[in-house]
Amino acid sequence: MNVSYATGDPLAEAADATIVPVGTVDGKADPAHLAAVDRALAGELARLVAEARFTGSLGSTMAVSTLGHMAPRRLVLTGVGAADAVDRRAITRAWGAAAVAARDAGASAIVSSPPPTGTALTPDAALAAGAEGVRIALYRFDTYRGAGRGDGPTKEVASCRFIGGTIPDGEAARALILAEAIAAGVALARDLVNEPANVLNPEAMAERARRVAAASNLEIEVLGVEDLAEIGAGAITAVGRGSANGPRLIRLRYRPNAEDAEPVANAGTAARVVGLVGKCITFDTGGYSIKTYEGMLEMKGDMAGGAAVLGTMSALRALRCPVAVDATICAAENMISGEAFRPGDVLTAMNGVTIEVLSTDAEGRLVLADGLVDAARRGATELIDLATLTGAAVVALGEGTTALFASDDPLADRLLRAAALTGERAWRMPLIEELNEKIKGDVGDIKNTGGRGGGAITAALFLQRFSEGLPWAHFDIAGSARSAKGGPAGPKGATGVGVRTLLAYLTQPSA
Repeated sequence: MNVSYATGDPLAEAADATIVPVGTVDGKADPAHLAAVDRALAGELARLVAEARFTGSLGSTMAVSTLGHMAPRRLVLTGVGAADAVDRRAITRAWGAAAVAARDAGASAIVSSPPPTGTALTPDAALAAGAEGVRIALYRFDTYRGAGRGDGPTKEVASCRFIGGTIPDGEAARALILAEAIAAGVALARDLVNEPANVLNPEAMAERARRVAAASNLEIEVLGVEDLAEIGAGAITAVGRGSANGPRLIRLRYRPNAEDAEPVANAGTAARVVGLVGKCITFDTGGYSIKTYEGMLEMKGDMAGGAAVLGTMSALRALRCPVAVDATICAAENMISGEAFRPGDVLTAMNGVTIEVLSTDAEGRLVLADGLVDAARRGATELIDLATLTGAAVVALGEGTTALFASDDPLADRLLRAAALTGERAWRMPLIEELNEKIKGDVGDIKNTGGRGGGAITAALFLQRFSEGLPWAHFDIAGSARSAKGGPAGPKGATGVGVRTLLAYLTQPSA
């Protein structure tokens, strides 16, 4: 899809659909936002809006045919809510909803009025948010659909032109580049999660990472089974041992260009390096603690944390991220064979901590244990991990919300602000020290599960043991990595959650 910007009058441009933002005032659609169009349609728009009870609430849309009275064939009114609440999140959501409504009405060429601005948004930032919303909402995963049968999707948007305002060409171009990079990072993460496990195994994930590194000017190193043994990464090695597809530890390194790098806080202090760690179980049977049939149906997506990390890394260069970032993606398949690890085994992680295995289905925290230590030893000054880790997080917060645990309050606050900025809902959960007793080992240092009660908390406490004393945060994305239905943020399936939050955090560290 081609997304562009130009000055002019959006309502004078021919298009299959033109997006018109409408706010809400006193619970009704703002008449000032409808006035110009209402005049062109001889007062009919106001009547239709009233009859449809369209209020301009955020995320609501209404498609109206112009019946040849205007240059666009139809208008898509998109609700942006109250004027004092318009921010990046609102614009991204509103333009995503509008793009979906336009596509579903058959539009191929879309024109859009410029998104509204306010105290929190400059015109170029509003443009970037709108373009991001359109791209993310119109994502599709069609790799395996309709091949050879001619029955693939027929509704596609070919272009979206933002017209209006007076944004200088350079600022507009930069805004669209930012939007494309962010949306491409989200799309990459979604693609990886949507891929079937017979295509995306640990080595295939490593190959995808190599392509991203080459395209984004990143350093990369991939550690195989022998390399993992040499560095003492006994936890990820054990998890991957039951599969014919051996585990991989994927290391990516981004360093900003000199002109983009943020200054060191104080003379004599080390430069800030953010360590990102992603769980990447390309398929999870549960091992000998085997899952039910229903429990396995979505386990090709148990690598969403690693996918989010790779999607994030893919966008850093284009966004001119000022912060140094080291990523560790912990890729393995949790399968059953004569070589697979068992309940009762004792593993030795990379930092020497011994882990008593009570459940082979609590394998994500095992691969992350080695990944966190690896990131810390490579020089990270703070650690952030992402993982589809526990069903307990879903029980606690429901679907669509990410559970955040953190050992450091300022780090947690900055991440929550970044999540709020992008609309990726997150909620901080407690690290209850007393629950450490539940994972205290009988024959090893630590157990890999503390049972059902407080399961998301004990999983986070387990991971904290491998944070090497650094400021650390853990995103449990079990409830937010997939969506059961489509909406303004994209179709049913993988959400790419985490990418936008991490990019906002890394590119706006003081936000």
